[in-house]
Amino acid sequence: MDLGVAASYKLEKEFNVFESWLDNKYNATMQWLNKNTFKREDPSQVLEGCRTVIVVAYNYYTGAEYPENSDGFGKISRYALGSDYHEIVLPKLFEIEKIIKEKAPDAHCRSYVDTGPVLEKIWAEKAGVGWQGKNSLIISKKHGSYFFLGVILTTLEIEPDEPYHDHCASCTKCISACPTDAIIADKVIDSNKCLSFWTIEAKPDMNIPEEIAHNNKEWIFGCDICQEVCPWNKKLPKLTHEELFYPRHGETAINIAELLEMDKPAFAERFRKSPIKRAKLEGLKRNAVQMKY
Repeated sequence: MDLGVAASYKLEKEFNVFESWLDNKYNATMQWLNKNTFKREDPSQVLEGCRTVIVVAYNYYTGAEYPENSDGFGKISRYALGSDYHEIVLPKLFEIEKIIKEKAPDAHCRSYVDTGPVLEKIWAEKAGVGWQGKNSLIISKKHGSYFFLGVILTTLEIEPDEPYHDHCASCTKCISACPTDAIIADKVIDSNKCLSFWTIEAKPDMNIPEEIAHNNKEWIFGCDICQEVCPWNKKLPKLTHEELFYPRHGETAINIAELLEMDKPAFAERFRKSPIKRAKLEGLKRNAVQMKY
């Protein structure tokens, strides 16, 4: 786990970029991103008197391999191979909160793991955790991009770390590799074209557009293509020590035939406390039928 610190302040420039992204409807049907948007501009709107933003990077890279023959199987994004990261990372943030409280009893804290109105990626850059790559993900020299972000807002003033500078340079491998051209500009993702959106966030009753389905050969939940081609991930980042992130039953892909026969009780049992539950059984079956496996 890595940790960085940034001084809290109003993000005018960065917030304008976020609002422009929303105005262009690049969030697709993820309407929760339109709620309480003003709070994302200024952490003090989330926690009154906020002085510091602490950003935690929690490595989830297991080194697990996908089946050599993927026929009849749908690949799972690496972040979802194990248990739900919210239930793993958030308690770690609470431990840090406890330390802050011990040192400064009057300090107030609020923690989020992509569950609050916070621009996590921006603060990760400012806290020196990593830089935002062209695929919009935060990248570090130590972990590549295979890590979760957690954010702690606190009223305690802590000396900030140096921000991270961009190390992508002229590399455009992630842009070239995206099969649906979802990376429409540097750090700009159009979710309407993104395989991860369609295989995770799109409601089960939404038909996947033919041009998207036609370009998915492997993925049933999520997509890691832009991460797999990244040179910083090619350097084989350190393996996580978190056992709960390792593949359940040693599986990195779902058997399509078994999935199509699965009922809701079996689905609930097999994917209990797994990120995969987010897509629901109907969503996974939709993915299996509509995507070109």
